[in-house]
Order: sequence, then C-alpha cells, then structure tokens
Amino acid sequence: MAHVVVLGAGLGGTIAAFQLRDQLGAEHEVSVVGKGETFSFVPSNPWVAVGWRDRSSVEVNLRPVFQSRHIGFHSQGAARLHPCERRIELTDGTSLSYDYLVIATGPELAFDEIEGTGPTAVSHSICRIDHALQTKAAVQKLISNPGPVVVGAVQGASCFGPAYEFAFILEKALRDAKVRDRVPMTFVTSEPYIGHLGVDGVGDTKGLLESQLRQNHIKWLCNARVDKVAGGLVHVSEFAEDGVVKRTHELPSSFTMLLPAFRGVAAISGIAGLTNPRGFVLIDKHQRNPTFPEIFAVGVCVAIPPLATTVVPVGVPKTGFMIESMVTATVRNIKRLVNNEAPDAQATWNAVCLADFGDSGVAFVAQPQIPPRNVNWSASGAWVHAAKVGFEKYYLHKMRTGKAEPIYERLALQALGIEKLKEIKIEDPGATAAQ
Repeated sequence: MAHVVVLGAGLGGTIAAFQLRDQLGAEHEVSVVGKGETFSFVPSNPWVAVGWRDRSSVEVNLRPVFQSRHIGFHSQGAARLHPCERRIELTDGTSLSYDYLVIATGPELAFDEIEGTGPTAVSHSICRIDHALQTKAAVQKLISNPGPVVVGAVQGASCFGPAYEFAFILEKALRDAKVRDRVPMTFVTSEPYIGHLGVDGVGDTKGLLESQLRQNHIKWLCNARVDKVAGGLVHVSEFAEDGVVKRTHELPSSFTMLLPAFRGVAAISGIAGLTNPRGFVLIDKHQRNPTFPEIFAVGVCVAIPPLATTVVPVGVPKTGFMIESMVTATVRNIKRLVNNEAPDAQATWNAVCLADFGDSGVAFVAQPQIPPRNVNWSASGAWVHAAKVGFEKYYLHKMRTGKAEPIYERLALQALGIEKLKEIKIEDPGATAAQ
C-alpha cells in the first residue's frame, strides 16, 4: 500500500486529492494537509472586495467533502517538510509520513519587501479572502469619501490578471455608486507594457487592455518600481528601456491595492535540492523534483524562470487551467510509480483565462502559456463577465461534490482542442543507454 500526501488544500491541492482518489485503488491511502478546513475560491476575491460576493458564497467546508471521498484530512497545517525522512512535521507537533508527496502550497505573500504594502500596513490586497473583506471595508470608505486611487502589481509580481480585474471592477463599483467622477485612477505595473501579463502578452492583450484603460479613464505607468507607500502617497520609480530611472512619481492615493511578489512558504523554503533561492519547488518535465523523486509539485509553488530579462522584474503566472494540467500529469505519473512503471506524462501548461471587468472582460487562450505558442488568441466583450460568473458556480460545485473533472468538462475541452497532457511518448531505455 502506498500513502500519497498532498501538501496544500487550494485550487491545485484539492483537485490533486480528488484525482488521486479516482485513479488509485482503495488499497492506497490519500491524505491532504491544509491550513484550516475551508476552501476559498480565490478568483472571486475581486468581487468580494467590492461587496458583490460574501464569504459564504465562495467558500466550501472541506472536511465533509474529503470524508465522503475517503481522503484523510489534517487541517492543522505544516510546520516543516523533512524530505530525507519522507515526513511532514505538522504545527501541533505531530508528523505525517508519506511514500509520495504532492506540494501544492501556493505562495507566501512578500509584502514585507516594500515599505508600506500589505493589509497590515497601508495598501490593500485581494490575495486572500480575509484581505478581500478588509479591502471591502476600505472600498466603502472610499465611496463615502472619494479620492484618488492606485491599483496595480509591484516588481517581482507574477499574478497580473487579478490586478487588472480589480481595477476595472472597482471602476464599475464607483460608477454604480455615482462617485466615479471624483476618483482619479492610476494603474501601476512592473510589466514592460500593458497586457504583458508576465507571458509577453497573449493575442492582442496589449491593445485590448490599453483600450479598456483609456475608455474607463484609468491612467497607467509601466516599467514601474514601487518604492514605498506612505503618507497618502505611492512612491514610484518609472524606468526607461535602458534601465535608467526616467522619472519618479509621488502618486496621491486615498485607496491603494497592490499585488505583491510571491515566494515559497516557510515549510518548504531553504531545503537544499528542493527549492530555488526564492523558495519555489524545482521540478523536471514530469512535475517531479530531481533531488527527491518521490516529491512532485503543482501550482504557484513551482519554480518557473522568467521568460526574458525585463527592466523591472516580473514573474511568470501559474493560471488555473495550467495548474490543472500540472495536476493531471502528476497524478498519472504517481499512479505509474505506484504500479512500478516509469513516469511518462508531461503537462501542456496550456492557459485558458477569463478576466472579468465587472460588465465586460477579456478572455484568452495560450497553448502553451509560455511562448512560442500553437494557439495565441484573445477577445473581449460582455460575454466574458457572464462566463466568469458561470465558471465560479461550476468550480464551487466541483469542490462541494468532490469531483475533479466531470465527463462533460472533459468532452467540452476536447471539442475546443484544449488538452491537459502532451502526447505521451514512452522512452526506450535501451536507446537512452546507447546514447
């Protein structure tokens, strides 16, 4: 009997646990280590932050779901991973041993790297449900006492989509409250151009997003380094293409929301051979760590180098569908190892994204997410908002029922030509040895 443990109970971890339970026989054990008992649908946080959703509508109690699927659940969280011992030390002092481990922890939010940023400082966040609820209170204050707004993503950030989403959703909420005319808005980003998104754009995301910003009277700054947030000002250095500071800005702000850079969580950071200096997990083409081959990783915790050097550092995003493709490859490879077979699955890392703007939005398909691509498409319209609402309800239904990928989802994706796994090629051991 094998014991497979999933470390993390977010988007990637829950789906990994469901798929492992589907694919492994009843004689094998599947367990999840999470921090708390609740799954929160993070893509809904921009809506929570303006009061369009409440907490209960975007959360799921995982304990009864895991129990119904015969998945063990340890909600006290992890203190430290000990990979040489194949053991996770939990926060209550107990330990959990494993034969195979899937790390799906998500990131630690590096607010401390920039003075004045984060929900315990001056700026606001939508990265977690608690942050979004704090931001909601600040948005209500802004509506009562309108003033200038700064929204964006700082240097080293890799999650740009939600920053754009929140800027436009907030703009719509201010229009609905009839105070938009008293709220100047500036979008600040470390991207080299609007719509770069950490992936050198997808289709015409540059044109689409610039057009949306212009139409909604939102000014923007690119190649921007946020130096600090203090005294009602966001201090920003804007860089020229040669890497020299072109000008500095002191942007007045009554309300500031800046997405931070990410790093690996404390439970896994600094483990030689497992993580890079930033704390992200090193993997091979099979989602497997080279030093500890019984460990796999999926999602935001995975180490992916930037596509190219940019004037201001930007990271590479790990989007929802891209993460699900990592999960599908990982589960297949663990199943093969359990059956004494070699891993053979590689994730496509295809990206399918819906960015909601409150009453419209931008959708894109990148196959794969990292260029060059076979498919490089983007479009905008009111239909994106409707699609995002539908996706939220569908995904939460999957969580509440413990289903990883219903057959109708698989058929729909196949009809669109969107696959989670690359064509599997079995390497000939003899040919490899002869090389």
